[in-house]
Amino acid sequence: MSLEPLAQLIGAIHPLSVADWSAFSAIWHPISAKRKQPITTAGQTENYLYCVTEGVQRVYYVDDAGREATLLFTYAPSFGGVVDSLLLRQPSRYYYETLTPSTFLRASFHDLQAVMQAHPAIETAIRLGTTQALSGVLERLVELQCYSSAEKLRALLRRSPHLLQLVPHKYIANYIGVDPTNFSKLINSIRA
Repeated sequence: MSLEPLAQLIGAIHPLSVADWSAFSAIWHPISAKRKQPITTAGQTENYLYCVTEGVQRVYYVDDAGREATLLFTYAPSFGGVVDSLLLRQPSRYYYETLTPSTFLRASFHDLQAVMQAHPAIETAIRLGTTQALSGVLERLVELQCYSSAEKLRALLRRSPHLLQLVPHKYIANYIGVDPTNFSKLINSIRA
């Protein structure tokens, strides 16, 4: 499997020297998953950082009443997984599943820790990537608290217009907080 998506992703975050890239790229291994396959489940400690090379996935939460909340979508080239569980070494409160057939590169927590300790530039890249993810979460919180459903959908389509064709609309409706039966009306209203 090509390391190009990983190189593209890490190059956009914090370019590495040839020696650092050699060490970093050596810890990644390819895996694939079918559509609707769980990658991480709640209660399980995340053991891998993923680099998405193909497909679309989602991270979601299930409350005590069994209601799902789609928190984010991942797709190439991006990091994926339940990162707080991975880095804090605690059981996940979230699920990570594929929505389409997907391929990944993944690095184990142990390998990631070792390479970060040996190569400060890699630790910097992971820290900056995590900080960018936190920035995205804060932006998403603003959307959730301040935007109407139509504004949330417009924001999602500005960031990721391809999701409308790839992801079942019920997940997008869940992500923006509308009933799936009203989603087509919402789509039509913002296209008008």
